[in-house]
Amino acid sequence: MRGFSQIMPISADSNLSIDALPGHYIRRLQQIAVAIFLEETEAFGITPVQFATMGVLAKNPGLDQKTLARTIGQDASTIGGVIDRLEVRNLVKRSASENDRRVHLLTLTDEGGLLLKQVTPAVLQAQDRILEPLPASDHPLFMKMLAILVKGNNELSRAPTL
Repeated sequence: MRGFSQIMPISADSNLSIDALPGHYIRRLQQIAVAIFLEETEAFGITPVQFATMGVLAKNPGLDQKTLARTIGQDASTIGGVIDRLEVRNLVKRSASENDRRVHLLTLTDEGGLLLKQVTPAVLQAQDRILEPLPASDHPLFMKMLAILVKGNNELSRAPTL
């Protein structure tokens, strides 16, 4: 298999443009995805990480904070702040584990469940907008390729998922 550096050799005197680098486009797409998400969900005051947190907790009530962080690819210090903000809004409840008081178990509150239900159509609209420039027939292939790249590089992340 040929690597990118063999396809596009790079040297100090190269005229290589950042437009030829996949990492540049991935970074830009992430910026665009967040901007679209925040625009579509503005009325709900929720971030992509908060949405992911609430979505996972809706399916896994009583999940511990460390497992939640690993499930959504966030580091432990970041997820603590996310939980703090959701808890202040009464969207998530944090409680100590009976087995280990140092472990925080997380549950989506009724209010959090309602917000999740209300915001989901806006989140789905954001996803449609992100993919809109591609022909609809290419959406499944694009998603498959994204998943391959993320899973194939997961262990290189600061916060690898489970």
